[in-house]
Amino acid sequence: MQTLLSEELIISKIYLIRDRKVMLDKDLAELYNVETKVFNQAVKRNMERFPADFMFQLTTEEYENLRSQIVTSSWGGSRYLPYAFTEQGVAMLSSVLKSETAIQVNIQIVRLFTKMRELIFANKDILLKLADLEKKMVASEDDIKIIFSYLKELLQAPNPPRNKIGFRQE
Repeated sequence: MQTLLSEELIISKIYLIRDRKVMLDKDLAELYNVETKVFNQAVKRNMERFPADFMFQLTTEEYENLRSQIVTSSWGGSRYLPYAFTEQGVAMLSSVLKSETAIQVNIQIVRLFTKMRELIFANKDILLKLADLEKKMVASEDDIKIIFSYLKELLQAPNPPRNKIGFRQE
């Protein structure tokens, strides 16, 4: 199969929203080479195929946050809050969109999601070790702060008068 889109292009359109990797309706419509309006009409005609864990609509706050992260003028003019599609939602789009381009792009996107998941699982041990190391560093940082606070106290402590040690001559 000929690669229609670069992996970098697809990855650039995957966002982390509500702790899920999702793609937005506008980006998917662009990748499938259809208008966003037409894309959303096809989805709305088949809403029973898209439960909440497959697709959800962004809140105003999520949308504004996303726009500020992307910092692009091409987001202007939208009258509705975009829909976000999870990996399962993207897979379900193949049953809704029937064009040859949509089918091929959909296969590519699903493969990329699968590849990303495999990479995460393959590096799970490394990620766990990094998390453990981070915890240890935080604990060590706290210990170092305590040591420095004690050292400061010792340096600032007044010197009490000392009694001389030894024999006294009277």
